[in-house]
Amino acid sequence: MRLDKFLCKSTDFSRSQACEQILAGHIRVNGDIQTDPAKQVHENNEIIFNGCRLKPRPSRYIMMNKPGGTVCSNIDDHYPSVFGLLAFDRVDDLHLAGRLDADTTGLVFITDDGRWSQQIIAPKNQCYKTYRVGLKKAIGEDAVSRFAQGIQLQGEKGLTLPAKLQLLTPQQVLLSIMEGKYHQVKRMFAALGNKVVTLHRQQIGAVALDSKLAPGQWRYLTANEVSAFQPPGYRDTLPTDTEKD
Repeated sequence: MRLDKFLCKSTDFSRSQACEQILAGHIRVNGDIQTDPAKQVHENNEIIFNGCRLKPRPSRYIMMNKPGGTVCSNIDDHYPSVFGLLAFDRVDDLHLAGRLDADTTGLVFITDDGRWSQQIIAPKNQCYKTYRVGLKKAIGEDAVSRFAQGIQLQGEKGLTLPAKLQLLTPQQVLLSIMEGKYHQVKRMFAALGNKVVTLHRQQIGAVALDSKLAPGQWRYLTANEVSAFQPPGYRDTLPTDTEKD
């Protein structure tokens, strides 16, 4: 992670305060003074401030059932932010591992572990996100093969990556995609001459939304749920208040 972020995770400094300390030459990394806030460091590096070795706080991993009419942003705009539903300190350190539109409901992950969230976001990692989609019009069975082949979105040069479509009823489907293009699900069905009227994300990878979570509620991910998305060889310390299996 970046040195300034490491300092924030191991002290009470804000990002700007951490940068000030680094630029002032108050931080040593493996014995050498380091003045670049963007310097990449590892948890195993010896990072010293005021004669003390710093140890980062455990990362936080949260599952939330996002309600409609909220935004996946740190700033309230036309709609309230999902971060306003979290009642604890240092919420500003957190980010979404994949956003949802204001009118889309369901599963979101919130964390302060950037390497972990990249395992979910990056298309190359082939992490499927599954949505329950309500449509304005009935959809034909040929849509299954069309989604599997890729859909040409308006304004895009290439096809979308192969997607999995399961027909539940003529106007209800499950859609699993690996990408996260702007309004992708809505645009995919629009390309087939249909319109999305309801959109709910119910699963990311192998982790499904906890049925006990009402809209707006959240819980910490279990150790097994966190490890499902950790990159090979990555060992981060789980938070002490993470639910254990």
